[in-house]
Amino acid sequence: MQQGYDLIGDIHGCGETLIKLLEQMGYTKKNGVYQHPKRKVVFLGDIVDRGPHIRLACHVVRDMVDAGHADIVMGNHEYNLVTYLTDAPPGIRQPYLRPHTPRNTFIVEQTLEQFANYPHEFNEFLDWFLTIPLFREYENFRVVHACWDLNLIPEYLERYGTNMIRKDMLAESVQTDSFLYQFLDRILRGTSLRLPDNRSITSKDGMVRKFFRAKFWEMDPQHYQDVVFQPDPLPEDIAYGLLSEDEKNQLLYYGPDEKPLFIGHYWMSGLPAPIVPNIACLDYSAVKYGRLAAYRMDSETALQTNKFTWINVEKPERHQ
Repeated sequence: MQQGYDLIGDIHGCGETLIKLLEQMGYTKKNGVYQHPKRKVVFLGDIVDRGPHIRLACHVVRDMVDAGHADIVMGNHEYNLVTYLTDAPPGIRQPYLRPHTPRNTFIVEQTLEQFANYPHEFNEFLDWFLTIPLFREYENFRVVHACWDLNLIPEYLERYGTNMIRKDMLAESVQTDSFLYQFLDRILRGTSLRLPDNRSITSKDGMVRKFFRAKFWEMDPQHYQDVVFQPDPLPEDIAYGLLSEDEKNQLLYYGPDEKPLFIGHYWMSGLPAPIVPNIACLDYSAVKYGRLAAYRMDSETALQTNKFTWINVEKPERHQ
């Protein structure tokens, strides 16, 4: 009998909601670990940051992975947390690999606070994060946090012989001119295009951005509006502007004949459904009172709307 998989999107510390979702899907706690007699979870990364039960979420996830009842891929938040706390080597002007700017510090604040009384445990989790694969390919589907790049992933495997990032690679990974930086930026954060004419937009969270997140499955896009993929809309005068040939060449294309792909990362809203028949995003903004979403994958080649399941995140999850 073929293994069934349950893919779960970005948790961001909504640990109690995670337990409800697992139980809703028929997982029960045995010997301290959530498990299912016939199915296995695949977590899409971003377990940490923002939410009220980060430590609980980390324990549930790691226990399942270590016991063989779940797989996981790394999210940008796990990577960012590790580099935020890793000393920079001599020659780099800052003390840590990820600068301690107000924005970066704000993002990890809840994680640091909730583990403050558990320093030994926290260090064990930081080490564990570096054992998490960056991407996974199964017999009939693929999993990555933000973007499956059909060219860069084979090149990464050829260069490093692994689907993980080792501790001794971290310093190189923050060098913006390195292949490793380009690769991690692509698979953990996705593709993006610069706004025209040096324009910027201010997102709902107050961040000013000169780039916007772009789709990587549009076959023949003509306008900026055709490829924007983020919660914040583009200004109308930009949205209907024409893409240049150079901009079109920057875009990736994951075609309809590729294996079904599961991603997180993108702060979706509304009712979970496939983006296209072979791509599903499972980040439905759980920590912003959205949904913690899952997809129950079997052997199908076209993803089905009725195989999504979710738990709505209630405000008590955020304030206990």
